[in-house]
Amino acid sequence: MTPTDFSTYQSPFTWRYGSEDMRQVWGEIYKRLTWRRLWVTLAEVQCEYGLVTPEQVADLREHATNVNMERSLEIEAKIHHDLMAELKAYAEQCSLGGGILHLGMTSTDIVDNTDALRVRDSMDLILERLQGLLTLLVDQIERWAETPSMGFTHLQPAEPTTLGYRLAQYAQDLLMDWSALFEIRKSIKGKGIKGATGTSASFAELIGIENLTRFEASLSTRLDMPFFLVTTQVYPRKQDYQVLSALAGLGASLYKFAFDLRFLQSPPIGEWAEPFGVSQVGSSAMPFKRNPVNAEKIDSLARMLAQFPRIAWDNAAHTALERTLDDSANRRSTLPEAFLITDEILSTTTGIVLDLRVNQDAIQRTLDIYGPFAGIERVLMASVKAGADRQEMHAILREHAMEAWIFIQKGLPNPLETRLKMDTLILQHIDEARVEELLDASLYTGDAPFRARALAQEIRSTLRS
Repeated sequence: MTPTDFSTYQSPFTWRYGSEDMRQVWGEIYKRLTWRRLWVTLAEVQCEYGLVTPEQVADLREHATNVNMERSLEIEAKIHHDLMAELKAYAEQCSLGGGILHLGMTSTDIVDNTDALRVRDSMDLILERLQGLLTLLVDQIERWAETPSMGFTHLQPAEPTTLGYRLAQYAQDLLMDWSALFEIRKSIKGKGIKGATGTSASFAELIGIENLTRFEASLSTRLDMPFFLVTTQVYPRKQDYQVLSALAGLGASLYKFAFDLRFLQSPPIGEWAEPFGVSQVGSSAMPFKRNPVNAEKIDSLARMLAQFPRIAWDNAAHTALERTLDDSANRRSTLPEAFLITDEILSTTTGIVLDLRVNQDAIQRTLDIYGPFAGIERVLMASVKAGADRQEMHAILREHAMEAWIFIQKGLPNPLETRLKMDTLILQHIDEARVEELLDASLYTGDAPFRARALAQEIRSTLRS
């Protein structure tokens, strides 16, 4: 949805970031429709206990989707209570059932159950998108499992890895995120209908204390949502903390992928790049620029997402006694924005992975420049196995490496292989052909291809189960 009024502030989450279906889950209409669904469900169960007539339930059900935002906001402007305004607007539409709406309830019996339902709906969307991303990553892992690529530690050339194995790092993190989110999704609970302090005292008065367990169980079944056994006026805010922490954990995984891509897209390396459209503009000043704007967006939004668990922690810790209202205002923002950010960065990452640009010439260039240094360890081990003194050979190889590094710094070809082939002390133990073979970085990737493929298979099995 694109806003029509640009004369006033518009949240970027209103139209720029996040998908339309995620925005709808956190929109006012969806929220109020869910409020009405809860009121109808309560009336249906109360009908079983003779508190509401079938005709009143039918009346409520008939008008359950007739949300009138204009009328509700008009009432709210007078009474300054959004749920009561919607309740009054709904009651006005229902000549038979309006009088029994909200019988025995407090506001959070509606608000907190609605939040739990929306969190659950949002988690379903996130899990669906994450599963799609993992599936794409598996394809890329298997495609590039054997392709050697220079590894970096401390942002310095280290030893070779494979492109597929590097992608497997991100996929493994995301698989952990998927498992954590899946388990939290299964554990989401609502408050139930427990009244002002969570004791269900008002409903005990209405239907008898002996009926409370069966009464709430019937509501739970109709809503297809379990309820917390113990609550205050609100469901435990610890649940929000767990949800937002899991989303932030996913954000960290996506952040790392995007951050690494930004490093590898830098022209001096140039091994990876995010997709860049034919008409896309990289810079208003420098026409040649191909900035990694999508990866930068991921990191920018994920950085914001990382802060939300802190707010949720405060909400959980500072909910004094049976309830304070100092969490209400920020939850109107933190919950929807956390899901919209996660939705946006998942979608953006999926687009990058789907069309990831891999420059194999650049990968080979980096290997040619720095790969021979990684082979020095292999030369050392082979020489010692052939009878050389380890300490003496280490000193010889270090001297050759330091001299070769000077050439690299000057932008000259790496002379390491040539120097080693001319060293008579080395040739006493291994011949020139063996030196050349040992310095071939593409042969020094260990079992990375096997492990990459094994992880790909693990992910496929997990997502099928």
